[in-house]
Amino acid sequence: MMADILAHKHIILGITGGIAAYKAATLCSRLVQAGATVDVVMTEAAQQFITPLTFQALTHRRIYHDIFDIPDGENIPHISLADQADLLIIAPATTNTLAKLANGLADNLLTTIALATPAPILVAPAMETDMWQHPATQSNMAKLEQWGVTLAGPAEGRLASGAVGRGRMVEPEEILDMARLRLAQAGDLAGCNLVVTAGGTRETIDPVRFISNHSTGKMGYAIAHAARDRGAKVTLISTASLSVPIGVALIPVDSAQQMRDAVMDVVRLADVLIMSAAVADFRPATVAEQKIKKKADSSIGMSIDLVRTPDILADVATYKNQMAQNGDVVCPKVTIGFAAESENLLTNAEGKLKRKNLDMIAANNISASDAGFGVDTNRVTLLMADGKKEELPLMSKRSVAEIILDKVMGLLH
Repeated sequence: MMADILAHKHIILGITGGIAAYKAATLCSRLVQAGATVDVVMTEAAQQFITPLTFQALTHRRIYHDIFDIPDGENIPHISLADQADLLIIAPATTNTLAKLANGLADNLLTTIALATPAPILVAPAMETDMWQHPATQSNMAKLEQWGVTLAGPAEGRLASGAVGRGRMVEPEEILDMARLRLAQAGDLAGCNLVVTAGGTRETIDPVRFISNHSTGKMGYAIAHAARDRGAKVTLISTASLSVPIGVALIPVDSAQQMRDAVMDVVRLADVLIMSAAVADFRPATVAEQKIKKKADSSIGMSIDLVRTPDILADVATYKNQMAQNGDVVCPKVTIGFAAESENLLTNAEGKLKRKNLDMIAANNISASDAGFGVDTNRVTLLMADGKKEELPLMSKRSVAEIILDKVMGLLH
């Protein structure tokens, strides 16, 4: 199981002279908490907004700010730091610093490191709206992006002047997620196209009501997030309204039919399909055009005729068989399902594994209060097509996701 992709990485955090420098302290703290080794490089202007002591307390490491400050026994900082870095983050990045980077200037330690490092660079601009929109800034950013520099923001919001507009530095959590995305390009799932479904489908009764289930989509989103962090190109087909991980392509759907159509559309180019969504087995045979009103006689009930919804995994299995018969490359290479059961867990899961021609199924007992729908933990049993089983203890859904992706790696290779 993989740890946070930031763990054990050497991150250079460059801080330049803007009021948003206070946010860099939170970013620094989050990086350290994630397990990264963080070396902070501050420009002279940055020290007017926040002190080096703040970052020394957070990192427990020396803070760098003077290109000519070389203690006895140490290598030249702009070379040693540049060579050691896995990622250079500049947050906040002022207009002045962006201009220097775009034009190859190296007049302080930070810009010198930026020129010397082979590591990827992530910048989070922060400035007034007019400065951000100026043609010079836009030209500089276009040049930097062409060179492979990753841009985080800026965001819309209240600025230091009191005005509201684009130019605000994005929040530390977003920069952290962008850092993970950038580092993930060298992950063990790099180059893998992975499709994951999430949430419970909603089958419309009338313009007001629908039939659904208790699935929140948390498991599917955990898989999408973990796969993104391991370098996969992730497509998330979801009914849930959770925060979508940066870098993940979302296809929003509601019904089982919409989910089926979306899956069949993208799975043709997928290496892996993980169906973690709770897809409704039935839908109303007809949908009322207007809201159904209750009868004046309160004793009169209402009945709804139901019909079966599409069996998505069965359709995928049929599609894969057709490709194999035609001699085409079979996609997806790996198909994984979930079985949410309230009784006869393993028997029902094994039946689904065989009927749907799956490579693996994750079975979980939804009657448990600490696992399954609506909670952040899960307890699953993994059943493989070759008959192997692995029962996992109670753990976070992110940890379950990592173990599932470990199995995906084995199935792919």
